Amino acid sequence: MSVDVVLAGARGHGRWHLDNIRRLQGAGLVRLAGICELTPLTGEEIPDGLGTPEQSADLGALLDSTGARIAVICTPIPTHTDLALTAAARGVHLLLEKPPAPSYAEFRRMADGVLKAGVACQIGFQSLGSHAVPAIRRLIAEGAIGEVTGVGGAGAWARDEAYYRRAPWAGRRRLNGADVVDGVLTNPLAHAVATGLALLGTDRAEDVTGIETELLRANAIQSDDTSCVRVHTPHGPVTVAATLCAEHPGEPYLLVHGGSGRITFWYKQDRVLLQRTGHGPEETEYGRTDLLENLVGHLEHGTPLLVPPDDTGAFMRVVEAVRTAPDPAPLPGHAWRLLPDGHRRIVPGIDGLVAASAATLALYSELGAPWSPPGRPVPNDHPNDLPNDLPNEVST
Repeated sequence: MSVDVVLAGARGHGRWHLDNIRRLQGAGLVRLAGICELTPLTGEEIPDGLGTPEQSADLGALLDSTGARIAVICTPIPTHTDLALTAAARGVHLLLEKPPAPSYAEFRRMADGVLKAGVACQIGFQSLGSHAVPAIRRLIAEGAIGEVTGVGGAGAWARDEAYYRRAPWAGRRRLNGADVVDGVLTNPLAHAVATGLALLGTDRAEDVTGIETELLRANAIQSDDTSCVRVHTPHGPVTVAATLCAEHPGEPYLLVHGGSGRITFWYKQDRVLLQRTGHGPEETEYGRTDLLENLVGHLEHGTPLLVPPDDTGAFMRVVEAVRTAPDPAPLPGHAWRLLPDGHRRIVPGIDGLVAASAATLALYSELGAPWSPPGRPVPNDHPNDLPNDLPNEVST
């Protein structure tokens, strides 16, 4: 029999979950029993094949009335913990979108509450469902590229200014006194951080021995849009450089460095390139296990969960480091420019810096980035721009 599911947050990225649930419903694995949204979805917003699920703005009441066994939570980051615990208190299992929480304390409150309730919880890092991840870990264990010296991540993406207007919490570090931490490393390119840690087998909180961050922004937002982080672990550093202001956006990737070769992993494409001494390059495309499907398999057949909360503990240590770091430094006005369409800011040269960081495991400052060091005051060459220092308290 199919498993009844309630989706909390069906707009924005939630539309992806609607389509995925439709796919799994067509396969007879799940049934969409309810949708939790502040404003009910219209019939046109519900994909064909999903019927007429019950709708409510009250997740607890909806879970009670539908008897759903799984809640998929794809709501604003600050709401994750409370909604997850609302479901867990009813014995409802969880697929919780990433990042699982805006702070390490909230993450622990969620993870400990879920554990106490005895329900299963899967964190929505879809890249960790890639069959390439265990394949790369096997290559590392077999010594295919010699002794591993670290992992570098590169994410050169683009987001226009409308991206930061899509929701009241977008681009915020805090909103109405609550942590949000919607930065490039913690949300849009969070997969690069979490997957890089997983490749080294250092994905739990206790695996992190130190964290260095450089947080900057070209856009007039609270959070960071051009940043890098270096996470120190017993198996080497994991460095990720990321931007939403790329000149020429490309596929993000991870680069595993070894003494006699390297492995490149384009994690959105499940594509791996192995380059090693004495061999020609070997490229392989892998399959991927859907995380909701894996959760259903766990409930029905005891299949191990792919991304339980504790396996994202190291990532949450990074979130905490970003949260407690000084507010991101605005890039000087001469370091970015607005594209002719007037809707997107780019940082000239950032694409090369992101790639160089992945290749060398170095931070922007160590690569000689032509900006002031992070955390120091920089001149604002665009005095008519939106305020660089937005208030911590903003109303919706």
